[in-house]
Amino acid sequence: MKKYVPYDKLSKKKKRELDRKHRSTWGSLNPVTRNTANPKAYNRQKARNWDHDDYPTRAFLLFLYETGVSSMQA
Repeated sequence: MKKYVPYDKLSKKKKRELDRKHRSTWGSLNPVTRNTANPKAYNRQKARNWDHDDYPTRAFLLFLYETGVSSMQA
């Protein structure tokens, strides 16, 4: 029968072995805490994407370029 030795008195090597033995996985549970974004806070990504919503203007300019309207004025 093994003699009981308190955890505090174990060697560093033995503590590591015990710790590895007691560790287990979380399975499908993810322990990371997530917070929802504050809707009142300024969002740089949203501000940057606002510039890309100008599709109708770009389509019109592309149409003018393809039809050659800009070259007729010159």
